[in-house]
Amino acid sequence: MKKVFATVVLFLVFLGNSYASHPLITDDTGTQGKGKFQLELNSEYGVDKEDGVTSKTFEFAPTLSYGLTDTIDIVVGVPYQHFKVEDTVTTKESGLSDTSVEVKWRFFEKDGLSFAVKPGISIPTGDENKGLGTGKVGYSAYLITTKELKPINIHFNLGYIRNENKFDERKNILHASVAGEYEATEKLKIVANIGTETNTDKSSNVSPAFALAGVIYSVTENISVDAGYKYGLNKTETDNTYLFGVAIKF
Repeated sequence: MKKVFATVVLFLVFLGNSYASHPLITDDTGTQGKGKFQLELNSEYGVDKEDGVTSKTFEFAPTLSYGLTDTIDIVVGVPYQHFKVEDTVTTKESGLSDTSVEVKWRFFEKDGLSFAVKPGISIPTGDENKGLGTGKVGYSAYLITTKELKPINIHFNLGYIRNENKFDERKNILHASVAGEYEATEKLKIVANIGTETNTDKSSNVSPAFALAGVIYSVTENISVDAGYKYGLNKTETDNTYLFGVAIKF
């Protein structure tokens, strides 16, 4: 049973370990501006089939960003998750997962090129006995690069995740990903994303890798909706993930 829970936690880590411009996994260097908020209501549904085991995961992840200054944001995410694992027996669990608190600081910006760092911690608010969390405090740090080439923007992330856990998983996780945004119209962006992270499963040296495509539509100046599809490029990544979200600025 612990192995099943560890597998599900692995899926959920890759579903929800970053708070970029949804549906992208790769973050950008943009911040909200001093005194401004952004509330994101994101959801993701993933399906994975391997060795006769079918895993279905759902996450609803409200994320609140606040501009401490024009170049510094604090970002808090409190995800709710549900999973179902169909093996010789069926296992279902639902509840809050681990809470994340991150700070993004854009420390350089010139001629369309900008850099930011984003350190964060993961607070074990999820029940690890139900497969909804890691059971320990973890931390992470990302270097983020954005290059504006109107109408295309390119984003690149390098990250380190300290995966403290009670499942005997790897603790040192590296992340690399790149994303592109194309402004098709004033209101519509077409986005694409690829990336990989170290496999938390000690029994495998194959790092999960994904490709993603999606759209972001600005309903108004302060409200946008998005949708995306993430495909697993190898067996260690979730096969299919469907992403939907709403972002509200105020």
